[in-house]
Amino acid sequence: MLTSYAAPALTAGAAGVLTGQRDLAVAACTSIAGTSAVVAFLVGTWLRRGGQPRRWTLTAPRVVLTAVLVITTVAAAALLGWFTAHWLPMHTPVPAAPWLERLRVDLPVSAALATAIVTLRWRATTTAPSA
Repeated sequence: MLTSYAAPALTAGAAGVLTGQRDLAVAACTSIAGTSAVVAFLVGTWLRRGGQPRRWTLTAPRVVLTAVLVITTVAAAALLGWFTAHWLPMHTPVPAAPWLERLRVDLPVSAALATAIVTLRWRATTTAPSA
């Protein structure tokens, strides 16, 4: 999980510093890396399910499994990003701010990358049960 946080924080943070985008440098260590770490942990835990993976996750083609999980996590992250950026300021005392708008992009992109990497790596280390 440390790698899931550190890799996006370093890469996006370096890009933000090199291009002079202070908001990207800050988001790299918060919404981008944080989302990546949380999603990697949740997807990895779900795939392992206490050391007993689900049968269909072992038998489905790698690309199909990865696509299904990426679509699911991206949809959830996009909904959370929308909720945080739009619904929250309209219905709570939290004021609308530019950093809230970043969440609409940061969360789904981070979720997609973390899910794809974790799923592909997990699947490469597991074998399908014999029939």
